[in-house]
Amino acid sequence: MVGSHEFYLGYAVSRRKLLCLDAGHYHPTEVVSDKISAVLSHLDEILLHVSRGVRWDSDHVVILSDELVAIAQELVRGDYLGRVHIGLDFFDASINRVAAWVIGTRCMIKALLLAFLEPITTLRKLEADQDYTARLALLEELKTLPFRCGLGRVLPEN
Repeated sequence: MVGSHEFYLGYAVSRRKLLCLDAGHYHPTEVVSDKISAVLSHLDEILLHVSRGVRWDSDHVVILSDELVAIAQELVRGDYLGRVHIGLDFFDASINRVAAWVIGTRCMIKALLLAFLEPITTLRKLEADQDYTARLALLEELKTLPFRCGLGRVLPEN
């Protein structure tokens, strides 16, 4: 990917083009999850090329990383799934490509499931009520709850 994010964003916005955010091609201190809501405030839709940036090799197979979960949370929390096209990278010359595709697809689905298990209604209510302390406490508690407990049973929606 030659060029800069700012140039591509400006071009896409000025010409109403579909922008591609490629998770594997940003500086190591930048993450795509932080860019999604900002970009969608100016464009109707975006394309996400979900991959794993490995700086020393070509291994981009999607894994269940903190950033993948953050991307899924941003999509679900912002209600952006209808506006985002998700494409996955499965290239790695050292492993079976079908296995890479299956592993990456399952990881994306798991990340979306984790995001859907969050008590979104409660989080939105806390935000609307400006109860940022309770929101922060809940977001931190969510990080340590078992995935399979069904968050709705532990933290019922209002």
